[in-house]
Amino acid sequence: MPNSTSVQTLRSKLRDYYTLTKPEVNLLILMTTSAGYYLACPGPLRIGGLVNTLVGTLLVASGTATLNQWMERVWDGQMRRTASRPLPAGRLTGREAFVFGILLSVAGGIYLLVSVNGLSALLAISTLISYLLVYTPLKRKTPLCTLLGAFPGAMPTLIGWAGASANINRQAWFLFAVLFLWQFPHFLAIALMYREDYSRAGYRMLPDFDRNARFTRVEIVGFAVLLVLATMLPILDRAGSWYWAGMCMAGAFLLYHVGMLATSSSKVLASRLLHASVLYLPVVLGIMVAWKA
Repeated sequence: MPNSTSVQTLRSKLRDYYTLTKPEVNLLILMTTSAGYYLACPGPLRIGGLVNTLVGTLLVASGTATLNQWMERVWDGQMRRTASRPLPAGRLTGREAFVFGILLSVAGGIYLLVSVNGLSALLAISTLISYLLVYTPLKRKTPLCTLLGAFPGAMPTLIGWAGASANINRQAWFLFAVLFLWQFPHFLAIALMYREDYSRAGYRMLPDFDRNARFTRVEIVGFAVLLVLATMLPILDRAGSWYWAGMCMAGAFLLYHVGMLATSSSKVLASRLLHASVLYLPVVLGIMVAWKA
């Protein structure tokens, strides 16, 4: 019978594997995938299809997060915010993380192919490849990594849409645009909050010339305005006055926090914008889902 020490060690190890999957990020991924699936359903929601799409997407997303941390394990150890992660802290080996990430990714791709359809599987694997082979290495080379990383970051909407309809149409691209634009105020706020930490590890998340963060704050304002305007596009054919009113109120909430940050490069204001963006996205998606219902 295993003793309490070995049981505790096993639990700790499982907890570290779970941490590698970035569950807080996966929550947002599942939310956007679900919205894409529901909005693409031609009739009543197919619960089984939604569950299968979410399971496959979750597996691929978890594998991507794990392999990303495997690739960045050395530099994660140089940043305060990531030094305690399982790999830089030495609680898991690189080999353990690599095998775990590959197994999750392959299982997710196969699951989507068999249980959902080929298009959703193709989109999921394309997301993994572009995130790991384009966005991840570019983080140490150019601030354009945020722009290029926004493409795989917005793909869950298309995976969900493809899972429900096996095609990608104009409305799917409108939804993709919303998530694509949302990432800029969200991730640029994070970059402002942890600028010194990123610099310590050699990550070029912000341009070197932008010492006072004025350029980055202008970027945030511009993308936030485009985001709010994008939510007004005809994603839903039956959008009416209540839909527009809800989107306007959600947009005003986000733009208030964007405006506050535009006047100062305060890390406190960047943190508030970050939290505001996390609240804003589910509200916008909820309005779309509620109106379709």
